[in-house]
Amino acid sequence: MMEKDEKKKRKKALQIVTLKEEEKESQAIFDLIKVLEDLEEKGELVDIQVCPKCKSAKVRRVSTTGGDMLGHMAITPVKYECLDCRWMGRLVLKASNRPLDLREVALIAEAHSEEK
Repeated sequence: MMEKDEKKKRKKALQIVTLKEEEKESQAIFDLIKVLEDLEEKGELVDIQVCPKCKSAKVRRVSTTGGDMLGHMAITPVKYECLDCRWMGRLVLKASNRPLDLREVALIAEAHSEEK
């Protein structure tokens, strides 16, 4: 009986932590959108790298001494790391306030139709 109560408490605590992480990600996305909109109003069009895990814009390229010699030699794709959640990987998301061209719109539409 005690084990069931412990499991329920752990499950509830995990759900709370998960909700807090989702709220944090949502806030990071809203902050990023606001920054992009402000830059667009100033006439600045930019691409911002975004962490795929926590959606933070604090992403940087890993240095050669940090363990990415092959990426800097262009043998493999470069490696990135997030300064917030410490995620590390070769695939990074990009957010942009640039207008999309016809080809990009077609790719997005095709990807969206494949999800359904």
